[in-house]
Amino acid sequence: MISSASNSQCFLLFLLLFLLHPFTSAGGAKASSLSLVLPLRAQKVPSLALRKPPNKLLFHHNISLTVPLAVGTPPQNVSMVLDTGSELSWVLCNASAAHSFDPNRSSSYHPVPCSSPTCRDRGRDLPMPPICDASSPGGRCYVYLSYADASTAEGAIATDSLLVGSSPSLPTVFACVASTYSSAGGDTDAAGLLGMNRGSLSFVTQSGIRRFSYCIPDHDASGLLLLGNAEAPFPLPLIYTPLIQITLPLPYFDRVAYSVQLEGIRVGHALLPIPKSVLVPDHTGAGQTMVDTGSQFTFLLGPAYDALKSEFSRQTRGALAPLGEPDFVFQGAFDLCFRVPAKREEPPPGLPAVVLLLRGGAEVAVGGEALLYRAPGEVRGADAVWCFTFGNSDLVPLSAYVIGHHHQQNVWVEYDLENARVGFAPARCDEASRQLGVASP
Repeated sequence: MISSASNSQCFLLFLLLFLLHPFTSAGGAKASSLSLVLPLRAQKVPSLALRKPPNKLLFHHNISLTVPLAVGTPPQNVSMVLDTGSELSWVLCNASAAHSFDPNRSSSYHPVPCSSPTCRDRGRDLPMPPICDASSPGGRCYVYLSYADASTAEGAIATDSLLVGSSPSLPTVFACVASTYSSAGGDTDAAGLLGMNRGSLSFVTQSGIRRFSYCIPDHDASGLLLLGNAEAPFPLPLIYTPLIQITLPLPYFDRVAYSVQLEGIRVGHALLPIPKSVLVPDHTGAGQTMVDTGSQFTFLLGPAYDALKSEFSRQTRGALAPLGEPDFVFQGAFDLCFRVPAKREEPPPGLPAVVLLLRGGAEVAVGGEALLYRAPGEVRGADAVWCFTFGNSDLVPLSAYVIGHHHQQNVWVEYDLENARVGFAPARCDEASRQLGVASP
């Protein structure tokens, strides 16, 4: 997910805030020694929750990746959105709401005061730093988050214990969010968001974890999140691409995102004629490519998107019937849509794959069902509306390329922070989950 800020148009999506102190176990061992395997679920937001103006659906994500955690003493189970595009983690603190965390039931919960270094100094990488509410009891520290889809979250920074899998509880600083708004109507049972980027307040940085991996399922199967030294259950042909790092502060470059270099796009066997200058960050930082599990689909800047749209339309002429409604834009960014018989449960076979070519030889290949997405509630006579799952960043608007989790299905993705690289390999996520004992019953 990418956050909205006055001097940055990165792109975040949902809820997050875990301003962590360095994680230590009860015995003083750093959390980098963790070796954990957690289940990863793709969960859908009911389409009935959407407010839908004519011919234009609100930009939102209706699928999120969630992992189970526990917060407090005694532990309260929560489900959190996994977001490699966000820094701060947060939990919903509302005793009257389902799937939330009740701080009054935790003996280890403590609000963070304004005088704390956490409030004063540790929000340097956030789009909006924490603020002090001097009128609150003891002068408490608060944070406000806003996102590109108009979602917001706000609440108090606090400390409590976080329990991840079978590891010892970890003393954690996080945002206890009392107020949220989601343009998508809210996640099914997610109680917050776990920030996994490289910022100083992210779960990854504060826990000391130097490697993590995930495998995102398709359909309704279980996936995996591996933290620390946990290994895949079978050999993987991982191909790595280096992380792109720019130390100079630039207004539109997110320095703590997982930025990689997009070097080209192929449709079927056709390499798109996109100038290299379009694919690299410019002097303002606009044009970086981010790997982001908090985003559902993939977004391309205008020139690259136009080239992809044109070539995909050309190669599918005769196989897909264009919607023929120039003003229809799915989720505010997807304007290439088609009519498919409503009785079909999946797109027609034989569509050309779209391959994102990354520096170092790594590829993200998108084919089959992942190319098109059925727009909920959109019917034209006997046809349903299916839209191309690559969106136009300029319509959101975003100033970046974003590789979303929908295009990472059945791909093993490894984040190797020690060597500043991200690896990709095709994988059967359902089989990996079964072998590691976290498959759905």
